[in-house]
Amino acid sequence: MRKPTSQISPYGKLRFEPEIIPMRSNGCGELRSSHIASKVLLSGWVDRCRDHGGVIFIDLRDRSGTVQITVDPDQGSTLFALAESLRNESVIQIKGIVRSRPSDAINKKLATGEVEVLANDLNVLNSVRGNIPFSVSIHDEEPIKEELRLRHRYLDLRRERMQQNLYLRHKTIKTARDFLNKQDFIEVETPILTRSTPEGARDYLVPSRVCEGDWFALPQSPQLFKQLIMVGGLERYYQVARCFRDEDLRSDRQPEFTQLDIETSFMSQEEILELNEKLIAKIWKEVKGVKLNIPFPKMTWKEAMSRFGTDRPDTRFGMELVDVSDLVKDIGFKVFSGAIKAGGSVKCITVKGGNNSLSNVRIKPGGDVFSEAQKGGAGGLAFIRVRDKGEIDTIGAIKDSLNENQKKELLEKTQAEVGDLILFGAGDTNIVNKTLDRVRQFLARELKLITKQNEKDNWNFLWIIDFPMFEFNSEENRLEALHHPFCAPNEEDLGDDPEDWKKNLPQSRAQAYDLVLNGLELGGGSIRIHDSELQKHVLETIGLSIDQAKDEFGFLIDALDMGAPPHGGIAFGVDRIVMLLAGEESIRDTIAFPKTQQARCLMTQAPSEVSESQLKELHVKSTWIEEDS
Repeated sequence: MRKPTSQISPYGKLRFEPEIIPMRSNGCGELRSSHIASKVLLSGWVDRCRDHGGVIFIDLRDRSGTVQITVDPDQGSTLFALAESLRNESVIQIKGIVRSRPSDAINKKLATGEVEVLANDLNVLNSVRGNIPFSVSIHDEEPIKEELRLRHRYLDLRRERMQQNLYLRHKTIKTARDFLNKQDFIEVETPILTRSTPEGARDYLVPSRVCEGDWFALPQSPQLFKQLIMVGGLERYYQVARCFRDEDLRSDRQPEFTQLDIETSFMSQEEILELNEKLIAKIWKEVKGVKLNIPFPKMTWKEAMSRFGTDRPDTRFGMELVDVSDLVKDIGFKVFSGAIKAGGSVKCITVKGGNNSLSNVRIKPGGDVFSEAQKGGAGGLAFIRVRDKGEIDTIGAIKDSLNENQKKELLEKTQAEVGDLILFGAGDTNIVNKTLDRVRQFLARELKLITKQNEKDNWNFLWIIDFPMFEFNSEENRLEALHHPFCAPNEEDLGDDPEDWKKNLPQSRAQAYDLVLNGLELGGGSIRIHDSELQKHVLETIGLSIDQAKDEFGFLIDALDMGAPPHGGIAFGVDRIVMLLAGEESIRDTIAFPKTQQARCLMTQAPSEVSESQLKELHVKSTWIEEDS
């Protein structure tokens, strides 16, 4: 707000110089005992209003916090009547004097709890006219349905929880930027409108009005552009990048999300891992006050799949997978022997004290443990209970199929003791791994094997390295890149002779790495291919013809021929990092305006229909036919 004041200019003519009149002198949450007797001007929202024996108390809230305002009838009947009419969430301005609260009225829950403001003037900046759909007050801890919160997200953002989460997000990104800037990285923006690529998740497509019949795609990541930035000689790049994937959603996924994208030239894999460990340690120190021990441990993909059944293992608890295929391949229990003969495997996990904590009902059809196994793709779980003196008991024929030596060897392999429960998965190895990983995580939560997330020693970071270059897509009967087709293969696996590349590629390991924290992938990256011939071989291995490769990735292949340096990088999921730092269970609580699991914005009702004239301009016609209800 400005008030004009007159003044003679150097040229002798009268001119007006605006005087700045502040809307407030302090934030509500800033006031302390040191401010006593000070005149203050505050602006904010009415958190709640209370009438105590002729004196009105207003909790006034802004981003900085909450302070108590006292309205005394001695300050005037007009002021008092206005205070009486206030509704929660009205926007007001208060003038007054800071004074100490009586000793019996100090509120230790508030940072401002030792003081209050005696109001001598009140101005309503904006009143509430409609019904408030839920309470925003700091004093109300009642759970609110997420659907209601998302529909009125502008109100939800006023709540202390959301404000803290978004501030934490801001601080996380700022810390990352500050760190990378000091490491001589530069921030470069890459295009949002780009071309569709065949690999990866489903693209969001955007029709072009100017180039009739052609389409843009929203980027799933800046992958190719950041590689071209390296070819461009910038050497150290980063970006807080918006990315888009049209895929099925979970609590830790969104159709649009934010990556901290990093790429660098002339650095080995070990140097890149070391740099990013320091980055993560800096974020945790600045944002959470936690000192992380670096370097982080490393585990190969092969070991992770063997021990945990997943490439993002949660290492905060035991219950690791044990392969007992050799032990049970020739026993009379056909479920086991049949799985192995078919090329599968038999693995198990040991649940310590499981005899008491898990009943047969929970493991059999209809039980919750059985249900988790089914979600992993298994038909069920076989099990053994270890009774007194190492005796085993089971439902079915497992016990009778094992001789005494095999029983002893089984107990030694699984380290099962009296009172323990052994759960088995048998069949295709991928399904066995997925099943036992799922059951393992479910039981860890059920049996409270995981301590509180905010405990100092509970941040189990782990690098997973040496991923396979490819995995087999049985539906399309071809190999596809496990990460993406721009990862460089391990030079030891590839061999020195380019003539051997084509033969060795399908079995090669990738120079790829993922950073995992407590069973969640925080980010992934790789050393990239900088040789155009090798890049062509990789594209051919995933089933692209020479013409297809040239059509889809010709610009990249041409760039690699122009003196591309060795380079590599990583991308971190910002939303997921903030979710873990905030102790939230969903990334939706770390994003200002998220989508639902159906990829909808409940507040704006997006996506929505568009007019026929808009579609006509874009040369697009909808084939959607709404089903009869």
